[in-house]
Amino acid sequence: MIQTQNITFSYTEKVNFVFPDIRTENTETLLITGGSGKGKTTLLHLLGGLLRPKSGSILIGETEISSLSEKHLDQFRGKNIGLVLQQSHFVEALSVLENVVLSSWLATGKKAEQKAKSLLKALDLEDQMHKLSSQLSIGQQQRVSIARALINEPKLLLADEPTSSLDDENAFKVADLLENLSKEYNASLIVVTHDQRLKERFPNQISL
Repeated sequence: MIQTQNITFSYTEKVNFVFPDIRTENTETLLITGGSGKGKTTLLHLLGGLLRPKSGSILIGETEISSLSEKHLDQFRGKNIGLVLQQSHFVEALSVLENVVLSSWLATGKKAEQKAKSLLKALDLEDQMHKLSSQLSIGQQQRVSIARALINEPKLLLADEPTSSLDDENAFKVADLLENLSKEYNASLIVVTHDQRLKERFPNQISL
């Protein structure tokens, strides 16, 4: 479960955001929509602990993440939050499989190789496992990011435009996978999107 209250954020004195309160239960999906510049990605980064709010509270389970130290926030994020960002930030010298396994090792100290292979197979990336990320298309890279976000069975899954570079077939496949795995892992799923295909699929939405 995630719950926010009275979140505000400022980049500069002239760029200020006041966000609506959010509450999602485990297995629920919430879409965050809105025009360019309304703060959708900023809000997602706040929920993931990549930014800290100017004021307000962000509660994930029973943990108030904005009160955690940087070290404890990093540890909490690695074990509890899966992030699918628009910029993938792969380790370019590692293969696709190694990048996904690395996420499990950094968070838990264990290499979940079989789970990584299963996720990549479910995302139709079985034939790409041993390639470098630079050898993949943008859409394939996006699907690797999703596998990496899911590897630690997070309690909160945050996705920033996860289907924007995908054709209809793969967009619906990714939407199915995100929704099904959020239910399997008893996780909340929050998606920032402009994608009309997702807007038509998930009725629980807020517009900034």
